[in-house]
Amino acid sequence: MTFLEEVQRRRTFAIISHPDAGKTTLTEKLLLYGGAIHLAGSVKSRKTAKHAVSDWMEIEKQRGISVTSSVLQFDYDGCRVNILDTPGHQDFSEDTYRTLMAADSAVMLIDVAKGVEAQTKKLFAVSKERGIPIFTFVNKIDHFGRSPFDLMEEIENVLGIRTCPMNWPIGINGEYKGVYDREHETIELFAKDETHGQEKLASEKGALTDPRMKELLGDDVYQALLDDIELLDVAGDPFDFDKVRAGELTPMFFGSAMTNFGVKPFLEKFLELAPSPAPRQAVEEMVQPTSEDFSALVFKIQANMDPNHHDRIVFMRICSGKFEKGMSVLHRQSNKAIRLSQPQQFLATERTIVEDAYPGDIIGVFDAGTMGVGDTLCAKKHKVTFGDFPVFPPEFFARVSPKDTMKRKQFQKGMTQLAQEGAVQIFEQPGALDSFVVGAVGMLQFEVLEYRLKNEYGVDLLNHTLPYSVARWIDGDVDTSTLKGLDNAMIVKDNRNRTVVLISNEWQMGWVIERNPDITFLHTPKLHNEI
Repeated sequence: MTFLEEVQRRRTFAIISHPDAGKTTLTEKLLLYGGAIHLAGSVKSRKTAKHAVSDWMEIEKQRGISVTSSVLQFDYDGCRVNILDTPGHQDFSEDTYRTLMAADSAVMLIDVAKGVEAQTKKLFAVSKERGIPIFTFVNKIDHFGRSPFDLMEEIENVLGIRTCPMNWPIGINGEYKGVYDREHETIELFAKDETHGQEKLASEKGALTDPRMKELLGDDVYQALLDDIELLDVAGDPFDFDKVRAGELTPMFFGSAMTNFGVKPFLEKFLELAPSPAPRQAVEEMVQPTSEDFSALVFKIQANMDPNHHDRIVFMRICSGKFEKGMSVLHRQSNKAIRLSQPQQFLATERTIVEDAYPGDIIGVFDAGTMGVGDTLCAKKHKVTFGDFPVFPPEFFARVSPKDTMKRKQFQKGMTQLAQEGAVQIFEQPGALDSFVVGAVGMLQFEVLEYRLKNEYGVDLLNHTLPYSVARWIDGDVDTSTLKGLDNAMIVKDNRNRTVVLISNEWQMGWVIERNPDITFLHTPKLHNEI
């Protein structure tokens, strides 16, 4: 294939949803249909000892939740598919945000019984801000659920995006037997699933006008389907490809990831509609994916994917040019040339060494500690710099130190690595030795920190909760000893040596701002978009 053909066949997307909507399960089933795995291990299924392929951390397997983004790749129907499976839990929204920076489109998963939930709203807002196309998959229609018309109305009212159902669930009062494909006017009825979704689901297809389909459905269900189709055709939004690309219209699909009901039709239509790699704005210029000069964005760092070797993998999204194993590139932040050694692609813990990769692909490379999240790699002859990622202001704080002072070195190393990969934000208090102040968006991040330090670095933590809920960055170089009203506050430095004030609540922060009118307090630090 030519370079251009390789770029055009890439599809890179993230799956976003509220916790428990079935995101990791859907990821598994897409892999099952893509031939990447032969037996899907459902997170919920207790009948087998398998765990989800995309959940590789021990804590994820124990809890049945995703706490870190994973990257999965497979080929399907001529397309090279890169799936970014993100944590659904709101405590890990920062990791999810970074992952969305690497995606060209998003699949929004909605529970048929619960509709649009709190975390879905937040992640939808981030996707919309990025201006990427959003596809909706209404999940769990094998269970009793709400009317599809109600869900369409809720998506339009709550999220402010119009919907266009590409298929439609066949059934009455939340009891569904199959899906109707509106474009081809065909019915697909699914066989009873006895394998708990571990294998591809058999189905029977036929035209809407086929007497056999009418007989299989029964008169009432068949008539209800005809009525629904008529209403959709008259009152629904027509499909408009330009509106989908602009993020104004979401194509809507119905199915069940657990039983594989509707997954294959969704995958095929999604790959047909989803965009190939898009141009990306750099400080200097708009970087075109078809440019042959290499550039890539570091969106994630993961320490200890292999606990035996304490490795550190940097995940990057290739934005332009062809990647070749062992190539030398410029690291913009340090302005040094680095060789990208042992490049890998992933199916959770299974790794494949890659010889080459193209725009849209996600690869991992070993790193000794040079690179950080948001960094840019590019060709030496064509320098570009992608912008910093925004920082989420932490709302929970604790002081952590090692129980055993002899483990100080491992503690320092562990904390530094986990902060670099964005698991938590760490701050240093001047004069406080052998301890860090940790900031988190949610309490579960502290649990993961404690778990990982013990299991990956052999360090038990002393964890003292601090009475703060607000962090503010001070703009510019300010002598903090001159600030007024900070008796109950804590002054710390972040990982870029910027001054941060930690304070108990918003009311008290307002009082401090009043007492110091010449000082600018920022919710998040200014972005360093220029080198």
